[in-house]
Amino acid sequence: MAADGAQKRDFGGNAFKLGLFGMNCSGGLSLTKAPERWDASWENNLAAAKMADEAGLEFLLPIGRWHGYRGETDTQGTTFETLTWACGLLAATQRIRAFGTVHVAFINPVFAAKQMVTADHIGRGRFGLNIVSGWNPTEFGMFGVELKDHDDRYGYAEEWIQIVKRIWSETEPFDHDGKYFTLRGVLGKPKPFGGGRPILVSAGNSEMGRAFAARNVDCLFTAIPKLDGIPEKLGVFRSFTPAGQSREAFASAHLMCRGTRKEAEDYHHYIVHEQGDWEAAEYAANYRGKRPNSWMRDEKDIKARLISGAGYPIIGSYDDAVETMRKLKSIGIDGLACGMINYVRDMPAIRDELIPRMERAGLREKRREAA
Repeated sequence: MAADGAQKRDFGGNAFKLGLFGMNCSGGLSLTKAPERWDASWENNLAAAKMADEAGLEFLLPIGRWHGYRGETDTQGTTFETLTWACGLLAATQRIRAFGTVHVAFINPVFAAKQMVTADHIGRGRFGLNIVSGWNPTEFGMFGVELKDHDDRYGYAEEWIQIVKRIWSETEPFDHDGKYFTLRGVLGKPKPFGGGRPILVSAGNSEMGRAFAARNVDCLFTAIPKLDGIPEKLGVFRSFTPAGQSREAFASAHLMCRGTRKEAEDYHHYIVHEQGDWEAAEYAANYRGKRPNSWMRDEKDIKARLISGAGYPIIGSYDDAVETMRKLKSIGIDGLACGMINYVRDMPAIRDELIPRMERAGLREKRREAA
């Protein structure tokens, strides 16, 4: 991934990686009215990031969101912009990687390349980029940007990231004449910290999305509607892996673990059926249904799934969760970007209950104390 002598950019040596997903957004991933739902204040984001860093988690992944899901809670209606969010958390942590999630249609690649290099130097090489082509017509309308068709959005994203890569690597000014950009005398200094470049990830569920990821990024984030078909789904992505390099695939998940399976299931019932924001779920299901993800087409109860947290549900005891992760690993998933009802409140149990079980199962190496 990095040039000879450059800083190595990867997620570390654990067999199964963990990260926090969506904590820059009010409510996180869940459409629930429960009073303990996530308050995405800066103080809470900072506390969760430090706890995740100390627990040895690999990454923090934000959601690029400009428009919430209405209802009583308006989940994700209040959000922090992700590049400045990453800068703040990188300055306050030691080992964990923080991503920026960038809608490429909303920001010029020359400007973005400079912003991301700044974040990378703040984190001494721990910044990563999550490339988003976008889908939400309301958000595109907020920016006055045309929402191109699906395949054309990926074409735009591919040209955008190729320009950024050149800015990060080339030492002489260059011109670019493409389908979407005409640029003259482009040059960026400084280069990314320590040589090489930030880790690049992309979420891709369609065939086009996975092919884009295969050509352009280091790690694929994908949705899991069900376990069947995942190895075939990942095959295209991994078939593009250069010799001597590894390609990882992560999935989004909603983690709801307790000491026993019944405790977890009872809590899930409380979050969804007693405290669910069904008005927001109705809005989200209808709105997203105009451009459904594959998991939405397969899901029988979309609204309940959206209230719970949208990602692959891991609801059960800590031992149940580890067994699920073992299955995911066996079919090609290398880690999870996890949503929680409350990241600060839930992290101690992840640290003290789940991670030690993962270590005993061989999914993670035993943690070492920070120097």
